[in-house]
Amino acid sequence: MTPFPDPSNDFLCDHARLLRMSYRSLTGRDLLDPALDDREAARQLFEAPFAVLSHNADPDPILTYGNRRVLDLFELDWAQLTRMPSRLTAEAPDREERARLLAQVTAHGFIDDYSGVRVSSRGRRFRIERAVVWNLIDREGRHLGQAATFSRWRPLV
Repeated sequence: MTPFPDPSNDFLCDHARLLRMSYRSLTGRDLLDPALDDREAARQLFEAPFAVLSHNADPDPILTYGNRRVLDLFELDWAQLTRMPSRLTAEAPDREERARLLAQVTAHGFIDDYSGVRVSSRGRRFRIERAVVWNLIDREGRHLGQAATFSRWRPLV
């Protein structure tokens, strides 16, 4: 299990760098100020007011990262998050739509206009809007998973 991001592990600096570099490479935009050093960027990413999460490239991908906003929205602790199949972030009827989205991202590198309903671990539903979803690609060109970020969401009753 991946350790909780904190100062003792530089807020998972290597993974934060992968998130930032893949995002920049595919979208041409920056998640954070590119002038930040890697450690400060990792800290800011974890504490950001917007959501950032990722999953690995397994056939049934497991979540590998979620910043504090994600932990709050999905009502999870770090251990729960990093053991959870990412498909469980959507309700069963929405999982097919989510699978189509991820296939599109795999084929095209990223999308920047995704909206959909997600569900917390306690069953609270919320709609995310204008999410960017992108592939995680390392310096050697290996596909390591996918990530998403969004800053707009609203609770559903």
